[in-house]
Amino acid sequence: MSDNKVLGSSEIRIPSSPNERGDCERTIMLFDLSVRGHHPSYIQHLIDYWCKQMLPGCLQIVVSSRFPEEHGDVVEFGLTQGKGRVKFTAITPQEEAALGARKSKIKRALRTFQEWGLFQRYAKTLKADHCLFMYFDTCQWPLTLGAQSPCSFSGIYFRPTFHYPQFAGYAPSRKDRLQQLQEKLFLFAIRRQSRLKTLFSLDPFAVKHLEKGSRTMKAVHLPDPIQLNSALDEPVGNIQDQLAIEPGRRVFLLFGALTGRKGVPQLLDAIATLDPNLCQKLCLLLVGESNIAEALEARIKLICQERPVQIVRQYEFVAEETVPAYFQLSDVILAPYQRHVGMSGILLWAAAAQKPVLSSDYGLMGEIVRRHQLGVTVDSTRPDEIAKGLTYFLTEAGEAACDRTKMKAFAKANSADRFAEVIFQNL
Repeated sequence: MSDNKVLGSSEIRIPSSPNERGDCERTIMLFDLSVRGHHPSYIQHLIDYWCKQMLPGCLQIVVSSRFPEEHGDVVEFGLTQGKGRVKFTAITPQEEAALGARKSKIKRALRTFQEWGLFQRYAKTLKADHCLFMYFDTCQWPLTLGAQSPCSFSGIYFRPTFHYPQFAGYAPSRKDRLQQLQEKLFLFAIRRQSRLKTLFSLDPFAVKHLEKGSRTMKAVHLPDPIQLNSALDEPVGNIQDQLAIEPGRRVFLLFGALTGRKGVPQLLDAIATLDPNLCQKLCLLLVGESNIAEALEARIKLICQERPVQIVRQYEFVAEETVPAYFQLSDVILAPYQRHVGMSGILLWAAAAQKPVLSSDYGLMGEIVRRHQLGVTVDSTRPDEIAKGLTYFLTEAGEAACDRTKMKAFAKANSADRFAEVIFQNL
């Protein structure tokens, strides 16, 4: 393997010989090759808790070769706070380059076997006693087909759908049914894995179904973490001035990756149908990286020519410490995701900031919004339904759609400390 990689004054360990373990009595390995979304913050929350609680042993974190460059602050935090008990190991650029693309379902499946092979290699090299897969969904195909682990392991299962028929108004497509059949085969297979210890689920409604029939595995509901203090107290003045939001407008925020999957095209189509008098009250704030920015800009230009709406765009990744300010300055949080599977941290940021949500009614997100009274749900695949939701929030105060007490309790139950506590208590 290659020599140590250097990040500023701190080293990222690349073991040079097999069986390298150092002086740790017990080694917990986190395996996560993703670099976007929640992944960096999840890792930082676990490091923070590990160090504060002075948990025994070593925390070995295996990451993408791109992680140290893109999230050097997380690496620096771990190496500084860990004092030798937190170590990062980046896979080599050659290993990264050899990983297949995710452009089709078949290619994504093949890639999962490559990632499993990397896990086996690094678990053996680092002599891991236990591994936590930070994105267990990528293990579905290898484990379904009988792959074996060199150590005991646990995982965070993000996207179960097999239980969605129990949700109100759920109408599965043929694709949905095939996905649920695949998941049931996966669950049957992992229940036979004697080394699988804990399956963590961000979906509380899935937990009771996951461990049925298994003698060794337990299923645990895992909070989706949020730093409550920062979410509630972040000042907004500087960002508000930079965005130049026009006076008298209600701010509707769509935050995160601005993609078709998040429903941005459907949202723009909905705004294009609104009454001009309502458009004068509306500021749409789009914040996040986008791989369809050029197409969005063409559509936005036409809408702004036809409607007196303000649409503010910020096509860039936003550091987590800055995120709360965007929620504080907004009046309504938008989540018109297109048949999204699993949880979304957007709901937590909105609840912590006490801001109502206009959300998709599909799956877990719809169920969470309804049960915790976070706002309004609509069929987000239909622009006319999104338009009805926008109209509601532009003509009503929106208070009737929310229960502030339930919103606060929902956010509190998903604190970052609780997230880490649940994980380390169950490894």
